[in-house]
Amino acid sequence: MSKITFLGAGSTVFAKNVLGDCMFVQALAGFEFALYDINEQRLKDSENMLTNLKNNYNKDITIKSYVNRKEALRDAKYVINAIQVGGYEPSTVIDFAIPKKYGLRQTIADTVGIGGIFRSLRTIPVMLDFARDIEEVCPDALFLNYTNPMAVLTGVMLRYTNVKTVGLCHSVQVCTQHLFRDLGIDHEGIEERIAGINHMAWLLEVKRDGQDLYPEIKKRAKEKQKSKHIDMVRYELMDKFGYYVTESSEHNAEYHPYFIKNRYPELIDKFNIPLDEYPRRCVKQMEGWRTMRQQMVNNSKLTHTRSREYGSRIIEAIETNVPYKFGGNVLNSGRLISNLPEKACVEVPCVVDRSGIMPCYIGDLPEQLAALNRTNINTQLLTIEAAITGKREAVYQAAMLDPHTSAELSIDDIISLCDDLFEAHGSWIPPFS
Repeated sequence: MSKITFLGAGSTVFAKNVLGDCMFVQALAGFEFALYDINEQRLKDSENMLTNLKNNYNKDITIKSYVNRKEALRDAKYVINAIQVGGYEPSTVIDFAIPKKYGLRQTIADTVGIGGIFRSLRTIPVMLDFARDIEEVCPDALFLNYTNPMAVLTGVMLRYTNVKTVGLCHSVQVCTQHLFRDLGIDHEGIEERIAGINHMAWLLEVKRDGQDLYPEIKKRAKEKQKSKHIDMVRYELMDKFGYYVTESSEHNAEYHPYFIKNRYPELIDKFNIPLDEYPRRCVKQMEGWRTMRQQMVNNSKLTHTRSREYGSRIIEAIETNVPYKFGGNVLNSGRLISNLPEKACVEVPCVVDRSGIMPCYIGDLPEQLAALNRTNINTQLLTIEAAITGKREAVYQAAMLDPHTSAELSIDDIISLCDDLFEAHGSWIPPFS
């Protein structure tokens, strides 16, 4: 029996999306879907929910929960990772509350920035534990990582373990669809090329029947900029740097030094920036998920429609040898993007079939886009170095090079902030020398 193992299966809604999708893949008949989570009640809830879906859609698979991680992984062909170390409380609360005392305000804080750095530091040790188990009990498994910070965690797995890894994010999938819907442009039949780094990849080309659609996009975006809307940061970046970025304005407001500034508080209103968005979203989502779990867990008539998530389609392409193209996060080996560092984790078009995942060569990004990417890559690479070496000075340096943090705080305050975050997170982060 072949096996798909889901780490973080207590995320019942996401497990429904990804493993529910897999139930529509005929080539997975006879597979075991192995579920693992440290929260045994939520693990049981997900098992019940997936069993309901199995009975309704694919009785040829087996659903099984495990409380022993290594046994959940044993002989797996695919491993799906969707964990969050530290959860909303205490860790996310800490990542927002302490920087705010220093006047450093954030929106999402899960990718780079001071919040992203400390989320990385508490997650990397867990990822390396996963890797040791995988190398022992399922060394040929493909590891599909959905956990943020995407570039840092995927980069760690690819550089410091022998685990075959690809990072998967939603932002590329929905980029042009959401843009065109917002601007009132028909999305059908377009050709697009997207590349960069996770959450800061760029819509490099977008055409229909060979015609460049960027002039019309920029014309309509200029009109949109005259009134307040949810995508103002991205439109401003496109206006000033020439290209549209894949991830939301909430995220990009804190990836750059231009938007969240104590010296210019009027920018928050001008660009409609939702400060503290992620904590509010977490509270709202947790309330919604509790309701959804109640509706899903013991619902024998539970239904599912295959989503746009990449996971099941990558697995299907490998099992059937029918190629599938997707946006994946991979190491920049051989300079897939030639003006970004080789050690960086980049987000580029990939093709997958039975031969494995084949990233596509991009060449140079427009220099201004590569420059913006490098400002975030600097922090990502130093965060990885800090986690691997255990050197606290590398954490300080990662924070000092973060565009938003360095634009707002002095060196002394950045160091003091990091020390306070280390103390507040306590045992969630291993000791640093």
